[in-house]
Amino acid sequence: METGASAQRSSQDPAAASSSTNRGPRFSLTGGDWPAQAADTIVNTVEKVRDRTTGPIMTAARALVFGVFIGTVAITVVVLAIIGSIRLLDNALPSGVWLPYLLLGAAFTIGGALLFRRRNAPHRTSAGNNSNR
Repeated sequence: METGASAQRSSQDPAAASSSTNRGPRFSLTGGDWPAQAADTIVNTVEKVRDRTTGPIMTAARALVFGVFIGTVAITVVVLAIIGSIRLLDNALPSGVWLPYLLLGAAFTIGGALLFRRRNAPHRTSAGNNSNR
């Protein structure tokens, strides 16, 4: 038999009376498996946030690393190709090493001049107006 304040609480609040006899939860949120569902919701939310934030960062970092690697390899290949072509021309041509330097220098100068000529060439319009927008 209940006495004092707990008896008054039991008579006023039916949920308090049932909680003293029933040791389980007073109500069910979404069924009997709500802790697992809440944990799954938290895990899914954290995964979505992680995918939206660290996903692009990881992609950018990979692109940067691969770009630096490919750039380093490309520069190495170009330098070795130039060295190889100078040695090949030095062995193939009957003069000293000055002739391969002259031929490759002329080829690079002509190539650079052609590329320099194509840089930012203004596009001609039919009215002859060359304003940049």
